[in-house]
Amino acid sequence: MLIRPAALAAALTLAFAGAANAQTAASDAFHATTLRLAASGEIHVKPDMAQLTAGVSTEAPSAQAAMAQNTAKMNAVIAALRANGVAADDIQTTGLSLNAQYRYEPNEPPQRTGYQASNLVTVHIRTLARVGATLDAVVGAGANDVRGVSFDLSDRTAAENQAREAAVRALQAKADLYARATGYRVLRLVSLGEGGAHVVEPFAPKAAMLTASRAQPVPVSGGELTVTETVSGVYELGR
Repeated sequence: MLIRPAALAAALTLAFAGAANAQTAASDAFHATTLRLAASGEIHVKPDMAQLTAGVSTEAPSAQAAMAQNTAKMNAVIAALRANGVAADDIQTTGLSLNAQYRYEPNEPPQRTGYQASNLVTVHIRTLARVGATLDAVVGAGANDVRGVSFDLSDRTAAENQAREAAVRALQAKADLYARATGYRVLRLVSLGEGGAHVVEPFAPKAAMLTASRAQPVPVSGGELTVTETVSGVYELGR
């Protein structure tokens, strides 16, 4: 195929112009003034549910006896939970073990003394006013291993979204501040990333504190949860 000199010259001119434009755009992007920042948003919200982990630990000379005793006492604990309005679906076994127990003497081989059986359940209590009474009921039914209480939200979506919005507002305010301080203005948000939400729970009573009498339920206060979201962003600045 024959290419005329004029057409070849035009094609080369267009090619060089395109390459120059691409190089100029890349150069402009490389030399753009950007600001990379991170910020957090935090909200406080009252919990609407509690989680209790409790169970029974028993010891006996034989493995069968230890497990049989444990089963009888654990059935009583679960019955107490059900009687206090806890749904069956809100009771989940989270720890079950059977271990030999040994006595150790200096210069002597270990001597087995019996067996220990343990059974733990995690319970979701969806009425906070019933937490104290539920604790009292399980201890009264034979629970001797109480791991404490934690608080949460049945649905975190709304709280996490509020924290996200607060984090984005904080990020934008920080970008505006840095821009003003350096004599620039924010042109646009180039990218936005999420660091993840987390919930800080209020203090909850531990097993050593669960000593109230059956006539007066254990005092438990749900307090407030702190929901925090972290975001990061890159802003382009200009004069």
